[in-house]
Amino acid sequence: MSKLAAQPHFSTRAMLSTLTATALLSVSSMSSAIPFLNKNLPTDKDAELSVGVNAMAVKSAYDLEDSTEMRVLPGVFYDNNRIYARGAQAGAYLINDGVNQLSAYAQLAGNSFDPDDANGALQGLDERKLSAEAGISYQRRTPIGAFRGQFATDVLDESGGNTGRLTYLAKITRNKLTVYPSIGFEYHDAAYNEYYYGVSEEESAETGVAAYKSNSSLNPYVSVSANYDFNDKWAGFANQSVSYVPNEQYDSPMVDSRTEASTTLGLLYKF
Repeated sequence: MSKLAAQPHFSTRAMLSTLTATALLSVSSMSSAIPFLNKNLPTDKDAELSVGVNAMAVKSAYDLEDSTEMRVLPGVFYDNNRIYARGAQAGAYLINDGVNQLSAYAQLAGNSFDPDDANGALQGLDERKLSAEAGISYQRRTPIGAFRGQFATDVLDESGGNTGRLTYLAKITRNKLTVYPSIGFEYHDAAYNEYYYGVSEEESAETGVAAYKSNSSLNPYVSVSANYDFNDKWAGFANQSVSYVPNEQYDSPMVDSRTEASTTLGLLYKF
């Protein structure tokens, strides 16, 4: 009996990455071939570049000696209708007609767990590292606000996972103050959750921490950002966000809180 030829193995992440790249190339080609996709806004040659520094307090759901971590990060904001930068995310528009925005982006992503900061036996677990992801984003503006959908994959292969996000965004302007409330859900696949919240059999045997295998999850979240223009050159920035930790993450022995939160205060200089 003849043997079947061995079939190549493709991981789910590799397949999704390939599909994402194919979709980006397809949309890029379509934007020049289909008339209504080619009515993008002109490049804004007067777009302002804002550069500053942000102080961030991050409350982790991990079981840590001190669950709140202070970080100081640079902040960059720029949008000329072709490319943009918003804090830790940067991207390029494939479609931007003022109502529809389709973009490819990259950003810092994931979580981080330093066992040196953990409680008890968790100090013997492996480190979980912050990563970076790339993906696609589609946003549609409506009279009642904007709706955005995003999908991204871990390009540094720390978790090898994928994430998605559905968001409703609003904008409220009062003189020099602009407020951006948003609400939505973030999706984490099983590979993402397994890396950041799972405990392997090997780790369990070495530390006594119960082994845990996670599945995919949906994390509801709310966020409010605000910008205040002090004058033509200086502006203040603030953000408060809170997300709910679902059972797929909360049941992990690494976790002891139902919420994660971050508070950011920043100062920006406009060029």
